[in-house]
Amino acid sequence: MNRAALPQPRVMVARIFHESHGFSPIPTPQDCFLVSRGEAVLSEARGSGTTLGGIISALDAAGVELIPVLSASAPPSGLVEHDFYLSLKQEILAAVEAHAPDAIALELHGAMGTTVLPDAEGDLLRDLRLAIGPDGVIGVGLDLHAHLTEAMLAASDICIACKENPHSDVVACGEKVARGILSVLAGSLRPVRTLVKVPMLLPGANETATGPLRDLHDMARDLSAREAGMWDISLYNVFRFLDDAGMGQAVVVTSAEGTEMSAQAAASELGEAFWRKRDAFVDDLMSIDEALDHVAEHTGTRPYVLADMGDRVLAGAPGDSTAILTALLSRSDGLRAAVPITDAVSVARAQQLGPGASARFQLGGGMTPGFQPIDVEARVVRIGDGMFNMRGPYRGGEPTALGPVAVLEIDGRVSVLVTSKPGFTHDPAAFEDNGIMIADQDCIVVKSGYHFTLNFAGLAKPLMLRTPGIGYFTQGMFNWTKGRFWPEHDVGPMPVGSPVAFPHARGEASPPTGQA
Repeated sequence: MNRAALPQPRVMVARIFHESHGFSPIPTPQDCFLVSRGEAVLSEARGSGTTLGGIISALDAAGVELIPVLSASAPPSGLVEHDFYLSLKQEILAAVEAHAPDAIALELHGAMGTTVLPDAEGDLLRDLRLAIGPDGVIGVGLDLHAHLTEAMLAASDICIACKENPHSDVVACGEKVARGILSVLAGSLRPVRTLVKVPMLLPGANETATGPLRDLHDMARDLSAREAGMWDISLYNVFRFLDDAGMGQAVVVTSAEGTEMSAQAAASELGEAFWRKRDAFVDDLMSIDEALDHVAEHTGTRPYVLADMGDRVLAGAPGDSTAILTALLSRSDGLRAAVPITDAVSVARAQQLGPGASARFQLGGGMTPGFQPIDVEARVVRIGDGMFNMRGPYRGGEPTALGPVAVLEIDGRVSVLVTSKPGFTHDPAAFEDNGIMIADQDCIVVKSGYHFTLNFAGLAKPLMLRTPGIGYFTQGMFNWTKGRFWPEHDVGPMPVGSPVAFPHARGEASPPTGQA
């Protein structure tokens, strides 16, 4: 490739964003993704509450030439159909060959698997490194729930995560990725990435503002401030529902060349702290009845928003649980509620009947093993295409789709938002754009565990519920064949890995160097 000298660098931008549940019974096909190409990538991302939005904002401010390729995003769900992933990868590789950029800036989730590959992002980055060559710079912004692999670090120059859950800092993460890319291009930063892995999952306490994760992030910030040359410390709390070798918590210290010893010490200190604190990672969740009793005792105040933790679409579950709906309908206190349920068959029937019609529906329970539908008499209130723009702040301004939808009313007080596809109900626009006003409810159910607290702030008070489903970690529920980690497996008394350093990438991925 002929890389002509230019007054400003040329940076290619792209996004493939999916968190893939390896134990979901339903793979994720192409039609679950919203895909933008070319200039639409820039217009949709600018000002949005996404990592790509932060990348583009910082690169715009620096005056670089942007080369947009594609943005493909879908709500978390089952493994991505492999051929679709390959088509996206080939499209990006072809763009690299055609445009010969100086750098590539990517937003990836980091926990995307396909029906063939458990580490799709590692595969993508390996091939991008080969395509862009030894002088190109690759920068990546990841979700902190990434399954961070050596392949990702070996092929990239900048590879960092957001630091907060719920993810209130994704834009800042993107901005930092862009600054890192520009610093590497200018020669002012030659980054060394130091990795420590800990074979453990977090059974609970995944919020970063409280509990053990707050302590760990405070440690990371203190180490960054005390040690010269520490450019970034990212702590990865691996997505719990993949199945791949090497799964676990990850500490990645990005530092300037010459500070490797300090980086290794910092990474090891944080890795050992993860292991020491392992027993503190527990949740305190309410039962469904406890939560509904609490709502009933406080009607007339601001509505409550109830996190259906077991059936979280934002953790890859299908969203077809009727557990909370069943409990609501069994009560005699008249609670007004809104509940989302994934059920394409019921949507099709409602759309055929049309608004105003009443009929019996077998709602939900058609996707998750062990779930059963609920038989209800309901009135069709509204039908729609399921398209809306999220209000944010998390992913604010981004278009998304629920597939065709129907709003059903049961007993004159419970609104069911029936969607054809698992979707982002962590955002109030999912409801209000379909005529379900948040302020009119006593409670709203969301298929989210954390991010909804950002987007419903000021509208409804959050309660976290222990509910059935494949979206919440329960020891012994799944059969991991590749991953080995605490608490599911015996990993020994002190399994923290030794630091592995990844020098500044040159040409084909530079080999890592271990530190015993």
